[in-house]
Order: sequence, then C-alpha cells, then structure tokens
Amino acid sequence: MRVTLSVNPSGGTSTVGGVNRRIATLIVALVPILTFGILLTAVTVPYVALGPGPTFNTLGEIDGMQIVDIEGADLHPTTGELSMTTVSQRDGLTLGQALVFWASGRDQLLPRDLVYPPDKTREEIDEANSTDFRRSEDSAEYAALDYLEYPMAVTVRTVDADGASEGKLQPGDAIDAVDNQPVATLDEFQAILEDTKPGDTIVVDYRRKNAPAGIAEITLGEHPDKDQGLLGVGVLDAPWAPFSVEFNLANVGGPSAGLMFSLAVVDKLTTGDINGSMSVAGTGTISGDGEVGSIGGITHKIVAAREAGASVFLVPAENCDEAKTADGDGIELLKVDTLGQTIDALRTLSAGGEPPRC
Repeated sequence: MRVTLSVNPSGGTSTVGGVNRRIATLIVALVPILTFGILLTAVTVPYVALGPGPTFNTLGEIDGMQIVDIEGADLHPTTGELSMTTVSQRDGLTLGQALVFWASGRDQLLPRDLVYPPDKTREEIDEANSTDFRRSEDSAEYAALDYLEYPMAVTVRTVDADGASEGKLQPGDAIDAVDNQPVATLDEFQAILEDTKPGDTIVVDYRRKNAPAGIAEITLGEHPDKDQGLLGVGVLDAPWAPFSVEFNLANVGGPSAGLMFSLAVVDKLTTGDINGSMSVAGTGTISGDGEVGSIGGITHKIVAAREAGASVFLVPAENCDEAKTADGDGIELLKVDTLGQTIDALRTLSAGGEPPRC
C-alpha cells in the first residue's frame, strides 16, 4: 500500500518563524509600557500635593497630655469640640503619585518652588514654620488673657542662652521694677536700661507663674549696638496671669492654629461652653490683641473638618470668598474677625440666633 505525504517545501520553518515574529512584536509593544511603568515609579516631579490634613480638638488630649494645658488656675468643664485644622503636604512625588493625586480631585498639585522657595533649604523652611507656630502659641495666650481682662505687664518673652539673665529670669516672668523703680510699660523699662553700662549690676523685681515673686541681681553684658548694658531678654507689653498655659502639639507648623488655641484657653477658664456643645472646627492666625488673620489652604481645611464630623467652621473674614468654593457639604461657615466677635458668634448660633456667615 502506497501512502502519499504532503511536505512543506520550506521544511516546516514557517510555523517557527511566525512564532518568532509574534514574540518580537510583543516585545516591541511591551517596551514602551515597561518604560512608562518605570517612569511612573522612579521619576520624581517638581510638584507638591496639598490636601486635607489631620484635625486636633484643642479641648482634648494627645499622647496622654492636654493639648491646651493650664496649671495654677480653676478650670471649668468643657463639652463639644474646638478643633484646629491642618493641610497635608506631600513632597518628593513620583510621576505616578502625582497623577493619582491629580486624578483624585481631593488634592491640589502646586509647583514645588511655590511651597519650598529655591533660595531656602527644606530645613530652613521647616524651622521658620516651627518658629511661626511657637509665636502663634504666645499670641494665642496673650489674646485669651486680654479678652479675659488680665492686666498688662512688662513680660519676658525670651531669655538669651548664655546671656546675663540666664538662670535668673524665665519666659513668662513679669518685670515690676528695676533698681526699685516701678516699670509698668516697655517704654519705662527701656528708659531705665538706657542709663546703664556693661558690667553694671541691677536688681529686678519679678513675678513668676505658679511661683512666689522674686528678686534677681543681674550683671549686665555688652550690647552689640549701643553703649548701654545688655540684660539678655526679649520683653513686650502683654496681659499677665499668675498661672501657666502650655500647648502640647508637636510636628505642626505655621501660625494658623492661633484662633482655636485662644478659644480653648477662654473656654477652659470661663463657665458655660463657647461652642454650645457643638463640634466646631476652624482656622486663623491671631494677634496678641485678638485680631484674626487670613490663612492658606482654607478649602482643604474645610474638607478635613467635614470628614472629622464638624458642623461649624470658623473662617477668617478675608478667606470667606474662597471658603464658599470648598466641598463643605452643609457645614456652616461663620465669618470671624476678632476673638471676641468669634465667641459672640458661637454663642449666638448656639442660642438659635443668626451669627455673621460667609
């Protein structure tokens, strides 16, 4: 029996060649995909993502400590919340991360140079933000004490390291007299020092928070710019109280917590609830005399407050137009311009009245 076979003249290599061509085509197609994937994960972009950050109830605790800790005074119970809000910043973004933040609609991408100016290092910027935050704490205390009508005094704000007053005066001390001459204002204090010279010893009468009044003998140092002696302290006219106020919130920068800190101090030192037991959030710088100033990132902060369950948000008057564009989803926006007006607005709202709104 004869069997006839049909044989491919090319020896059967056409099938192998087709497979090789398909593999080559697949490789060519995968190269740009793999390259793009590497770009997404390995290449950083000069942008910073800004978005809603954490909120902190200034009437509450963090790490077992009161965020606003007052010692040496009779405190009153508080309810509800007075929450400060923050903006998160994410730096060093990869291309993929930047695209995810851009697509989310929840975060905002800004050129890095707008957030971190190129003429300053990251460390310099972080230190400046920390300094602003510490100053906002001082201003928050002074604004609250001024609202509560504590008397003014020549108050030590800083003591120079290795200066003439180190170990003798402390931040928060009230200076009452120099060489038995009473001083009630900064001008009177400076006038006395102008008549001194380096090496002179002066006697300072002071009051200290949570401690007895004292007397310090201080030998003045060399002044870098004048012929007079140098006491080695920074002082200012500020309301003074015999108790201490400490703010225990680390790793937060900038001055925008001032208003909420002041409200917490007043709420703890007075009867009744400023917030009417509501969950209130807000933001705003504050000066020592209680003026509320504008801030950045208001829309992100409103979103953060909404997500934290706040029903009311305190908005600096200058930020009102921008605040109305935020995704607040029913949160009430109260317009505020001073500490006293803010307290009045909250009490009006809790009483069922109509406070100023954005």
